[in-house]
Amino acid sequence: MAAHGVLGVVVLISSDSGIKRQETTGNNQQVLPRRCAAGGVCTSDTKLNGKTVVITGANTGIGKETARDLAQRGARVIMACRNLTKGETAAQEIREVTGNKHVIVRELDLANTKSIYQFAENLTQEEKVINILINNAGVMMCPFTKTSDGFEMQFGVNHLGHFLLTFLLINLIKRSAPARIVNISSLAHNFGRINFNDLQSEKSYDGSSAYCQSKLANVLFTRELAKRLKDTKVTVNSVHPGCVKSELTRHSWVMALAWKILTFLIKTPKQGAQSSIYCAVAEELEEVSGKHFSDCQPAFVAPQGKNDETAKQLWDVSCKLLEIQWD
Repeated sequence: MAAHGVLGVVVLISSDSGIKRQETTGNNQQVLPRRCAAGGVCTSDTKLNGKTVVITGANTGIGKETARDLAQRGARVIMACRNLTKGETAAQEIREVTGNKHVIVRELDLANTKSIYQFAENLTQEEKVINILINNAGVMMCPFTKTSDGFEMQFGVNHLGHFLLTFLLINLIKRSAPARIVNISSLAHNFGRINFNDLQSEKSYDGSSAYCQSKLANVLFTRELAKRLKDTKVTVNSVHPGCVKSELTRHSWVMALAWKILTFLIKTPKQGAQSSIYCAVAEELEEVSGKHFSDCQPAFVAPQGKNDETAKQLWDVSCKLLEIQWD
């Protein structure tokens, strides 16, 4: 997951807004726009030896960079990837760079609930703990298509797929407490609305609107889940990684062109991964839950992302669509 680029220009214009933060490089000669784009850096030196981390979509972009960083910290990293060949190539690179041999690839297709069930079943049989779950994978502004289960692709993958995965792993995560869940969202949630009358965009489809809806769903899911995890020592927070150049824009020629024109303003995957890493390891976030972060600091949440009634309704509708009971 990366480039939340439907609103890339907004991200870049508003990214500093008078707030002091660390930069990803100490070069004082760099141009101001690049410094704005670089964002914050996770400075925590937390080690993760003996900890197990699951990252979806970890074979490319910020998922791969997050996996690399957490492997460097000593974690057992499970890379949940749809493409096993690409996943293994990325994993081998991470093993070689970090010296960590405990980097594992497992197949997961978030557009197929059977795949999600199989992944979760295998994982709960193979692993004794899951200390960190990072729901990172996603699709952006794709043509109207449906998942194997008939859900609109962006809502189905970005929200429902991770909702189901978290549900299936939550008991193991609770037994592993203290534990953390990180949901990758986007600044695009500001422009989203949950259309309960047409969640699957079957009456009318616009790729940008569907994407924004799915990113708002990530924020609302985080908010409701945090309430339900109170007193369990499991926290959940959402992240806007920034405007990151990645494969996520492959369905949008507009964003692909923007990347070429504004390349000096766009974050690298390593820079974009910093907030995910921060939420996964920062000591000061040990008891922080239900919040939204960007550039390794608390970030603005749109009013519709704070609506408890909408969050509860979305939770109930998601359970119904997935035919699960999550109390």
